[in-house]
Amino acid sequence: MIQPRPRTIPEATVARLAVYLRVLTTLADGGRGTVASGELAEAAGVNPAGLRKDLSHLGPCGVRGVGYEVRTLRDRIARVLGVERSRACVLVGIGNLGSALADYAGFGTRGFEFVGLFDAAPARVGQHIGGLTVRPLADLEDVVAATRASIGVITTPAEVAQSICDRLAAAGVRSILNFAPVTLAAPPGVDVRKVDLSVELQVLAFLGQQRLVEEVS
Repeated sequence: MIQPRPRTIPEATVARLAVYLRVLTTLADGGRGTVASGELAEAAGVNPAGLRKDLSHLGPCGVRGVGYEVRTLRDRIARVLGVERSRACVLVGIGNLGSALADYAGFGTRGFEFVGLFDAAPARVGQHIGGLTVRPLADLEDVVAATRASIGVITTPAEVAQSICDRLAAAGVRSILNFAPVTLAAPPGVDVRKVDLSVELQVLAFLGQQRLVEEVS
């Protein structure tokens, strides 16, 4: 029986569900049949009460005294997150970061498949990365239409990121992951997530400094 998809789940919970999915996938690949809430919570880096609260958004999941059926819970979370089927993605900007993302095999095992890689530099066009050939930007709209790509990843310099966002949105891409160090404006109906690695490093630096202060005091 297919469970109905929850209508509203807090964004922070969605992020943790993705972590649970990763842990459950690893357990399933290892042949595990069930997992206790405490073990799943520890592997995901959360407390058991928080885990149970997150999973309550999915409806009844576990059995008291038994735990969770690994494959059943994995499949339910995958449906809720919309990754029960492969999602076609395109990536624009084949610098060091873009090349690393395009060559990472882990995306495919989690329901995301790159179907197009693009760059404006003639020296990069024609390169083979992750089983794909880098194509010129002129081909972007045609590839999006032909593959029905729904997700776009931007790893370009900041000054061209907005124009790439505009082209992706106009071509029909409805979800954009932006690694460029700039805030993008997207039309209604297009979701943009920004990943700023420098900010994350600064947060880590702050936490490390606070830890040193606490150890000294």
